[in-house]
Amino acid sequence: MPTYVLMTKLAPEITQRMKERAAIGEEWRKKVKELCPEVKFICHYALLGPYDFLDIYEAPNEEVAAKVSMISLAMGALKAESWTAIPYKRFVELTKEL
Repeated sequence: MPTYVLMTKLAPEITQRMKERAAIGEEWRKKVKELCPEVKFICHYALLGPYDFLDIYEAPNEEVAAKVSMISLAMGALKAESWTAIPYKRFVELTKEL
């Protein structure tokens, strides 16, 4: 399955509820699992910088990846972007075709 990176920036009203962070995150994870059962999460990181979280996951296609971003937005993210990630080895193979 293709790999995607989800970059999430929380809305200020969500960041003010940091003591509830684990519960909010679990609610989001359950919603993604319910609406996109084919998504397989590889890792999840909290970040210091312009985004609050980074998730790496596999999805069958860009439409399912878009749903993951939309679920994040619907649940309080100010910004949620899913980016396609190409494994480096495959990227190098592609460069040889040029």
